[in-house]
Amino acid sequence: MSKIALLFAMLFCIPAFTSVSYASEQTQVISNELKAQLLGSPVFIQIFKEERTLELYAQVGSEYRLIGSYGICNFSGGLGPKRVEGDFKSPEGFYTIDSRNLQPNSHYYRAINVGFPNAYDQSRGYSGAMLMIHGDCRSIGCYAMTDSYIAEIYRYVEAALRNGQGAIKIHIYPFRMTQANMQRHRYSTYYSFWQQLQPGYAFFAEHHQPAAVAVVNGQYVIGTPMQMTRTPVPSQLALTQPK
Repeated sequence: MSKIALLFAMLFCIPAFTSVSYASEQTQVISNELKAQLLGSPVFIQIFKEERTLELYAQVGSEYRLIGSYGICNFSGGLGPKRVEGDFKSPEGFYTIDSRNLQPNSHYYRAINVGFPNAYDQSRGYSGAMLMIHGDCRSIGCYAMTDSYIAEIYRYVEAALRNGQGAIKIHIYPFRMTQANMQRHRYSTYYSFWQQLQPGYAFFAEHHQPAAVAVVNGQYVIGTPMQMTRTPVPSQLALTQPK
């Protein structure tokens, strides 16, 4: 697809955007025509456990726009981060993948390894491996989708990587981290951990760009992409990368 064709698609399809309300935030859904033309564009993924939803975004101009919202068939272990191999919990946190995380011939149709444990998980001594987003609609510790859903998600992720996106961010939340939901979960034993995740959720909701994420002294630190680019990274700071 030529850049000129994409530009025309963006100009003429903008009126086709519709607004979908999620509590206090507004998410825009693009037209099917533009969605098809965005195959190969940079993508971003958000997962919400409580809502059992995976959201796939593609870059349109300077922002990321929702191109698909997919129901999650199953995840295990309830809310809260994965900590120990065999606890059957599905991960929460900020993950980054590249082409090495793709498994086109998975036993579960298609699979994307989310990159657990990341730098944060390792700093905490958390254990586990092969935590996936995959098909077959059944899971222990992974995020299971229908085969048709994972086929579409996988196609956009693979095309983005093949077209030059070096790494794709996957941000996994226990729920939509609005102030109302944070208040509702304020007595959870995981609340202090969720307070580290909430700024990443809020940044994307406001700017439609994934926040830059680092790990400093065993804590997630959220910043703008420009801040992370310009600021020298000290030795104790590790950007989250798949292992």
